[in-house]
Amino acid sequence: QGVLVTGLGTFAMVQERFHGEEEVYVVRRPVFRLDIDALCLQELAFPTVAIPGDVKIKPLNYKWLSRATSFPQHVVEDCVQETILLYSFQLRNRQRLAFAFKDIGVLSCKDDVLCMRFYYDCVTGLKSKASCIALLHT
Repeated sequence: QGVLVTGLGTFAMVQERFHGEEEVYVVRRPVFRLDIDALCLQELAFPTVAIPGDVKIKPLNYKWLSRATSFPQHVVEDCVQETILLYSFQLRNRQRLAFAFKDIGVLSCKDDVLCMRFYYDCVTGLKSKASCIALLHT
């Protein structure tokens, strides 16, 4: 399953197989595929993330966010879009600010590489025996 945040990117959970010395581990781990306007990403490198075709991607649920925050849905939608526009503007103007996502991780730029760094609890909270392997590959 995954969530598309239009103008920013897609958060998803993927399953991967890693071969240990004696067994194969199937690991669930979070990934983020960046989808910001190319003009904003000039002079920046970012990892290419493949999300398998069988992962269901849904748009950000503004109705749920509206209920969770007690703000009208149109206010929530405008706030999210304006925040993304502001972040894009800052990247375009070479301001390398971190963009934190509660309980998920931080989208940050270091040495002109823009990437998502997931919080430890986000990765290990996937209830997998192979959480340590997922941490190493996230």
